[in-house]
Amino acid sequence: MARIVVLGGAESGVGAAVLAKVKGFDVFLSDKGKIADSYISMLEKWEIPYEQGQHSEELILNADEIVKSPGIPGTAPMVRKAEEKGIHIISEIEFAARYDSAKKICITGSNGKTTTTSLIYYLLQQAGLNVGLGGNIGKSYALQVATEKFDYYVLEISSFQLDNCYDFRPDIAIITNITPDHLDRYDHKMENYARAKFRIARNLTPEDCFIFDSDDEITIRHLDEIIVRAKMLPFSQKKELNQGAYVKDEKIVVKYDDSECDIFLDELALGGIHNVYNSMAAALAAKAAGIDNKVIRNSLETFQPIEHRLEPVLSVKGVLYVNDSKATNVDAAWYALECQKKPVVWIVGGTDKGNDYSVLLPLVREKVKGIVCLGLDNRKIHQAFESVVGSGRMVDVKSADEAVKEASRMASDGDVVLLSPCCASFDLFTCYEDRGEKFKEAVRNL
Repeated sequence: MARIVVLGGAESGVGAAVLAKVKGFDVFLSDKGKIADSYISMLEKWEIPYEQGQHSEELILNADEIVKSPGIPGTAPMVRKAEEKGIHIISEIEFAARYDSAKKICITGSNGKTTTTSLIYYLLQQAGLNVGLGGNIGKSYALQVATEKFDYYVLEISSFQLDNCYDFRPDIAIITNITPDHLDRYDHKMENYARAKFRIARNLTPEDCFIFDSDDEITIRHLDEIIVRAKMLPFSQKKELNQGAYVKDEKIVVKYDDSECDIFLDELALGGIHNVYNSMAAALAAKAAGIDNKVIRNSLETFQPIEHRLEPVLSVKGVLYVNDSKATNVDAAWYALECQKKPVVWIVGGTDKGNDYSVLLPLVREKVKGIVCLGLDNRKIHQAFESVVGSGRMVDVKSADEAVKEASRMASDGDVVLLSPCCASFDLFTCYEDRGEKFKEAVRNL
């Protein structure tokens, strides 16, 4: 019996372990940290042996194959030892796809991938298709392959999940855009990060579709270097296209084969330049999946914003509070500021990922009346924006509760308080969801 060892005991790892068990492998899971009680319950329910708080070499390095969770870097000592022994290391996505014959629509990108994924999932649901949602969003893909049966999957896939994919092949692959992010995992080289994203397209065939932003310079530059054999479906807000999606006369025009679908911009459920791109990508995927125009239009008009991504929380005393905790890089925060039509009190800060804040200066000058810095070290934020908003309009806080109270003092009737942190959450919170939940709780307590 072949032995599968899973490294990492959260959503991805536990899902992979359950699938390995279902498929009859000798399976063992190891997590160097603490495993959450809910995941321990699942491992025990499926009678999967595990360890936490350590990696035991004698139980790991006898594996025929290792499934590595995406949060574990390739530089981790146990990963290095396994590689030295010649043990094949794969991702949960690669492992699950071996046992899945469903059609797969897969989305990666620096920004917009969660919204685009959620939009496509909603579109397919509205079309009455039997569809699962997974990857970097929702339930583990592997767990669903082990315990459920879908005809379609819509999978959000991060670059970390793609790093250990080799034979994985989507039917429709989407790259929303490529901007600097997570460069600490890629030797601080943009080239390495972009190539990781393009792994989503490496096995596409002429029968498959590749959907991409033709306005995105980094995507186009790499597209020129990488051979993609799939049907090319670009989307653009700058030029008309023979095949793909573009904006003309205040409408999105979607062209796929001999079919065309038009959607008025002012009828889209999601506002802002970035969401026009997300809507175009989703509409193209829906057309390629054979969904009719009426369903596409209705879905793009009725979709509800997703949690932690420009999520309206409450209006208190005429001030709207918006939770954009998922904005963990400069580009995501740019989009969030760009689509605001009212004066903004901006809550920003956290673990800096080498951010260059200069691209935000024009928007901050135009839209932001005050800044609340939510982080342990806010010096870079002060240096970037103090000259624009003034030192008297910047405060430092160390909790979501403090941040909301300070923001409410700065805001007036008709303003927006926007949590769009531009940074990772790990200095004060466990993850961006934890940050967003604590923000929403603080707003409700005002």
